Amino acid sequence: MSLYELCIKRPVFTTMLILSLVVLGLASYRELGVDIFPKVDLPTVTITTRLDGASPEEIESQITKRVEEAVNTINGVDELRSTTIEGQSQVFVTFLLERSIDAAANDVREKVGAASAAFPPGTDPPIIEKFDPDSAPVMSLVVSGKRSAREVTEISEKKIKRHLEGIKDIGAVAVVGGRKREVQVFIDPERLNAYNLSIINVKDSLRRQNVEVPGGRITWGGHEEGLRTMGRVESVEGFNGLIVADYKGAPVRIKDVGRAVDGEEEPRSLSRLDGMNAVTLFVRKQSGTNTVKVAESVKDALKYIKTTLPPDIQIQIVTDQSKFIKKSVAQVEEHLILGSIFASVIILFFIRNWRAALIAALAIPASIIGTFTAMRFLGFTLNNMTLLALSVCTGIVIDDAIIVIENIFRHIEEEKRSPVDAAIHGTREISLAVMATTISLVVIFLPVAFMSGLVGRFWKSFGLTATFSIMISLLVAFTLTPMLSSRLLKEKKTEAKDSWFYSKMEGAYLALLRWCLNHRAIVAVVAVGIFLSTILLGGIAKKEFIVDDDMSEFEIVVETPAGSSLEKSALLLTAVEVEVKKIPEVERLFTNIGVRGQYLSNVTDASIYVGLKHMSARSRTQNEIMQDARSAMLKFPELRAGVQTISMISGGGFRATPFNFVIRGPELSKLDEYSAAMIKKLKSIPGFVDTDTGQARRHPEVQVHIDRQKASDLGVKVEAIAASLRTFVGGERVSFYREGDEQYNVRLRVMADYRKDAATISRLTVPGSQGRLVRLDNLAALSEGMSPGQIDRYAQERQITVISNLYNLPLGSATAAANKALVELNLPQEYGTTFIGRAKIMQEAFFNFAVAFVLSIIFIYMVLAAQFESFLHPVTIMVSIFLSIPFGILSLIMAGNSINIYSVMGLFILIGVVKKNAILQIDYTNTLRGRGMDKFAAQMLANKVRLRPILMTTLAIIAGMLPVTLGQGDGSSSRASMAIVVVGGQAMCLLVTLAVVPVFYSILDDIGALKIFGRKGVISPKSVAAQEQSSEIITAK
Repeated sequence: MSLYELCIKRPVFTTMLILSLVVLGLASYRELGVDIFPKVDLPTVTITTRLDGASPEEIESQITKRVEEAVNTINGVDELRSTTIEGQSQVFVTFLLERSIDAAANDVREKVGAASAAFPPGTDPPIIEKFDPDSAPVMSLVVSGKRSAREVTEISEKKIKRHLEGIKDIGAVAVVGGRKREVQVFIDPERLNAYNLSIINVKDSLRRQNVEVPGGRITWGGHEEGLRTMGRVESVEGFNGLIVADYKGAPVRIKDVGRAVDGEEEPRSLSRLDGMNAVTLFVRKQSGTNTVKVAESVKDALKYIKTTLPPDIQIQIVTDQSKFIKKSVAQVEEHLILGSIFASVIILFFIRNWRAALIAALAIPASIIGTFTAMRFLGFTLNNMTLLALSVCTGIVIDDAIIVIENIFRHIEEEKRSPVDAAIHGTREISLAVMATTISLVVIFLPVAFMSGLVGRFWKSFGLTATFSIMISLLVAFTLTPMLSSRLLKEKKTEAKDSWFYSKMEGAYLALLRWCLNHRAIVAVVAVGIFLSTILLGGIAKKEFIVDDDMSEFEIVVETPAGSSLEKSALLLTAVEVEVKKIPEVERLFTNIGVRGQYLSNVTDASIYVGLKHMSARSRTQNEIMQDARSAMLKFPELRAGVQTISMISGGGFRATPFNFVIRGPELSKLDEYSAAMIKKLKSIPGFVDTDTGQARRHPEVQVHIDRQKASDLGVKVEAIAASLRTFVGGERVSFYREGDEQYNVRLRVMADYRKDAATISRLTVPGSQGRLVRLDNLAALSEGMSPGQIDRYAQERQITVISNLYNLPLGSATAAANKALVELNLPQEYGTTFIGRAKIMQEAFFNFAVAFVLSIIFIYMVLAAQFESFLHPVTIMVSIFLSIPFGILSLIMAGNSINIYSVMGLFILIGVVKKNAILQIDYTNTLRGRGMDKFAAQMLANKVRLRPILMTTLAIIAGMLPVTLGQGDGSSSRASMAIVVVGGQAMCLLVTLAVVPVFYSILDDIGALKIFGRKGVISPKSVAAQEQSSEIITAK
């Protein structure tokens, strides 16, 4: 007994079977996380190492190169990049996707741990982190109040940050723009010299006299006590009384050579909301957790935190990823509902029986809800990819039910069978065709689910979600649909009549089909021409990686002139804010200076977050408004600026441009020359905007040139000079001050008047032999110079990255133009170029899609060959696949869209649904021929009978995806590019495939009748008159 017969005879069993899927799906839905992207482990490890005050060149030679040499020996390294700025080295190690990120990170820790032994003194321990898309802040909070920056910072740190970090699923909270408390010991070098003391004497005194050391245990008479030396300084004023040394029998204290004050760390960052200074908190979630739930938890916590704060302290949420995610998810859920309704209306229009329409429509919720169980089991979240898969499948999952119920309905109407008998015979007749169409669709999604490359990781959840949804729809079509049909459909007592409109349409189609079968050569030539147009259309279509959605926000990343102080940068950014605020759609400006993303950087680095009115409240697009912002930035030629969308992966604050390529080679001066020439060429090409290098400007510096002979004669070591200057000028953290359960840094440096320029610094003294102090200008010359603000390296070579945003210029066209410009540049052999970022990923993605497409075609052929037990009939079906592709591309061109990773996926879906029609045509043609009907008559009758289910399934898919195609909400652009291919391709190629597939079936059947592989077929030529006679019989029916 077959499954459908069992379900027809046992309706309660069938109902419970499907209900169990629905109940499990609803329970699983409650547990699914909600996020913007699937959880993907990207095999990239970052090594961040800090050495305060060190120049980029020093850090490059002493830290960056050593880290690169160490990690380059690790197995599976795919790409090695580094960025070195003042005081910081960052090395990015990207591994092959096959490598476990955890194992790779452990290997990096081991290698860097060994290399760190050679780092310069004072280097902070390297911070090794796995790159995680979840590392971008999910929220940004701004804290402000009518009090000092230090007080606001302390409240932010102690009352807000600590409370938030205690919330479940919060990974970290970073504070930016604050003024942390610090005990500062300022030394007067002239008074220090008067006592014949060096700065090193003071440093040693602070370290040795501010200690608390356990002394072990005291045991006596069965009693035990601990011993502790209470040597900590108990107040800030207490540091002034510390003894540095004895001079002529009298103690010299800190207050004799300087002063200790309760101060603040030197400000190196600034945050501002709508022109008002504030403290920013970036909230990061734990990896793999639910972004929406984390955001809701933060909002709930803030309600309580606000009750504990002073009344003047205000907390505002500036950025919130969950808002876009919730709106995007709501849009897709709305599309699911509308698509389901539209598809059901299509069924009702053709069958004109509400019971049959209801039965078919039940396949949508059963399939979609049932898929949630598989998603939970696989660890998927509700994200752009999985929801897009469900949205796309809205029209597809109903197909199997439509085909089954239409055939059952036909048996009731035309063959006058009882509902139970019709359900059994109708399902049996169509079962193999339904299985073939469904399995051949599944084998399209499986290669996508297991694509290699980074993009393949993101599409995995899409492919598997679609696969499970379609397989559940097949189960529903063979269980619930025939069972309900046998119970709810009524036996027809009168002759069924099609509507006038359908009858006319059917007659016109049969006339066209008759003409095509009698003019096979013409049809074949036209079909070949249509297929060859793919080459032309593919060349015309725009090509890019992804379509940027309108998120009602963007950012302006700015670099102020070299040598600008924090105060100067803040002043320049104020002027920029005034200009940008003039744009009518701008609602909010959030400025950060001295920060890249959530990490401290140079004080010349800045970013302005620009919040816009929601897209429903404005007439202009985000891209058009961004062009206005670029025009505003032209008023500030001294600033390097880029106007860009905000990366959902890395967060804001970085130059995250769509176009990036590196020029690498041995000489930095030549790299500057070649990159400048390349930038000039690109700027002359329309569409390249904000074109620049990723390199920071060269920074002014005071260079100390030591006369080694004089230093040796005076007994002064180079190391002592460097250490003294670092403490004198940059300041050095020499100890800690503890107050209650809080601990603050103690920093030692000279007073500001003695470190303001080269002349004052040259009069500072350093320790020589026999306790003598030597003025710096006696053994060294100080001069003004320039140093690289940033040194970038790629594959252990210095490199410069050329970056650009694009406006109305697809990425594919941009890379083609860049390649042409590179040829004209004619670089020497020792200099090379490499596309990175989106361009590189796009090339990899399209290659992997091509591989997946070939595999899909092979698998489809194998499934169909097994189904039809024929090597030739599957080729006929493949004709429909290849004819659909040019129509899919044409629909993109007509809609002004591009070939991107979403629209390419749309092509996969298109070939999957189009070949369903061909399967229905050929399967029933073979069935009729098996009953003794000649080929021409069988083709005419089969296509007449299968016209209605083909129209129903095609229009149901179009109707199901129409809301996605026309969607105008958050996140709609990327979804629409996929839906346009399916809807436009299906609509335009429907008539062509209905006419062409029978023609190629006829041609290939004639070929198969020839003597091939030792088999001789039987050829039964028919005259045109006989064909016309058969046609009249069919039409009369």
